[in-house]
Amino acid sequence: MIRLAPNEILVGDCAAVAQALATWRTDPTTLTGAHPEHTFLPLPDRLEQWKAAGADTTPFHRGLYLARNRYAELGLRHMLPLDRVLVGASSARPGAFGGFHHHDQGYRHLQMAALITMYGPMQQDIPEDPELAMLDLVRAYSHDCLHYGSARRYVLVDGQVLRTQYGINWRRPDGRTYSASDPRDAAHTRNLGVIMEGACDREARRLTRQVAAAYGINGPDSPDDIGWWAYRDVTGQFGRDGEATAPDEVHINGEVGRYIVAMARYERTVNARYERWLNEFSAGEPETLHDLVLSAVITGDTTRLTHWLDSRHGPGTFAGTFRTDGYLPPPGSTA
Repeated sequence: MIRLAPNEILVGDCAAVAQALATWRTDPTTLTGAHPEHTFLPLPDRLEQWKAAGADTTPFHRGLYLARNRYAELGLRHMLPLDRVLVGASSARPGAFGGFHHHDQGYRHLQMAALITMYGPMQQDIPEDPELAMLDLVRAYSHDCLHYGSARRYVLVDGQVLRTQYGINWRRPDGRTYSASDPRDAAHTRNLGVIMEGACDREARRLTRQVAAAYGINGPDSPDDIGWWAYRDVTGQFGRDGEATAPDEVHINGEVGRYIVAMARYERTVNARYERWLNEFSAGEPETLHDLVLSAVITGDTTRLTHWLDSRHGPGTFAGTFRTDGYLPPPGSTA
């Protein structure tokens, strides 16, 4: 039986599409081949291991509870199954450092599974900083749940599964996408991929911030400790209330340095651009616009979002902002 995420739709020869997807989704552990040095366990098993070693895992369960209730409000009532999340630790690679910004991890829609790495040094089974590791896990899981629950439309083209819709973005069989990539040095965004990624992470970091407050987790005191930066990252506090921004230059060697560089790049090219877009288009109602974006990403229906934008910025705002020249909207789309 093919396993489908809540808002996935198969079109065309549905049986053939389902069979093709099933070959991707039978065994999620095939994803771990990208990280042969790490040992991966399903999320429930990893949490049990940490709990048995004395780590407090209740912050993660609190985050799961908050996310489940919040996402139901947005229209997502089924969370990413915990057994489809694989958490890496016990790495054989000297100096391995894990967390949200570890390379080549996250949700994979074809496999309908997610890879996550334990925050911090990865040579051991148990996190060096359990509190930060739990916050990082809340952020990563909450983030990947939104990707899991986003609208997708699949069709089979020349024997290959093609995703023609993802959330509020579309792709033609020839590969052309509805919105174009941003220039590398752009301070703002006109790319729907960045909007969706930024919206998912904004929500995940807000939930993580709530968990941190509930458990009194504040992170290290000194910016000389990577945990100081990681705490501000997972809780979405870069640039808030005078907080420091993610560092553009790092004089730390090895994977720790690369992790901070990846953190800064993500903040600059995703989260900061999304915040600027919200401020630009929200007409003083950023939370309302943010909620409309997330609901549209989950359902794949842009009706309410486009109406809201049109009512504040004039007819055709969505298409005028995001649609590339010459791209005709798909049949039945409101974009």
